Amino acid sequence: MRDYFGKDSSKLKNKKLWLFDMDGTIYEEGHVFDGTFNLLDAIVEQGGRYVFITNNSSKSVIDYIQKVNQLGIRADIENFFTSSQAAILYLKQNYPGAKVYCQGTKSFVEELGNAGIDVTEEVKPVDIVLIGFDMELTTEKVRNTCEILSTQDVDYIATNPDWACPVSFGFIPDCGSICLMIKNATEKWPKFIGKPEPTMVQIVMEKFGIESNDTVVVGDRLYTDIAAGLNAGVQAICVLTGEATVERIINSENKPSYTFESVYDIANILKK
Repeated sequence: MRDYFGKDSSKLKNKKLWLFDMDGTIYEEGHVFDGTFNLLDAIVEQGGRYVFITNNSSKSVIDYIQKVNQLGIRADIENFFTSSQAAILYLKQNYPGAKVYCQGTKSFVEELGNAGIDVTEEVKPVDIVLIGFDMELTTEKVRNTCEILSTQDVDYIATNPDWACPVSFGFIPDCGSICLMIKNATEKWPKFIGKPEPTMVQIVMEKFGIESNDTVVVGDRLYTDIAAGLNAGVQAICVLTGEATVERIINSENKPSYTFESVYDIANILKK
């Protein structure tokens, strides 16, 4: 029971809370990676719990539940905590009643509104600019964001710093890259809410009353998934089905606790 670098990984069988990234970790677009179903089943069979903590704010929690259910993954609202939810919590705690301009998908904007956030997509006096990973991005949206940041004194936040989102042919620009484009035009840079901040991991542990030594994060990005786990004081597993490579792991300051080719290898450990 050893990982890619030969480290003994038998203690993973004792973990009670498994926090999974999604894109590049358990699936890629509509393709579920081999081992995903076996791993999730093994976690439940051993009395554990799995929760998906994704930085991808392009879909609401309800949309995510529908997507993974259609892919054959059993999950409900208790199995999710997203950067959208983290942003909503942050806004309510730090900017109660604020008017928020959102550059994001319709699903993200609707989720904000349904949570009681005073959200708009129009250029008018606002208190905060919020940017998410927007797969419906248009030049009009970018122009509106730049106009607000250039002409209004507002706070500026974004859901996640990921540079690229894995897709079937490679990668497309994620929220961090969108923010970099806007920075080149406005010289403004946002405060990021999601991973690598430990907030999402900590909130889920507190919700279910599970200690850090019983928790593990699984992801494919060193600077978000793995860093979030390490920042929260839990072990972190890196899989090589997304952005991370062996070379990047060797040269990274954010060294994962364990490294595997894919979730298939982790499932085999739990099944033994």
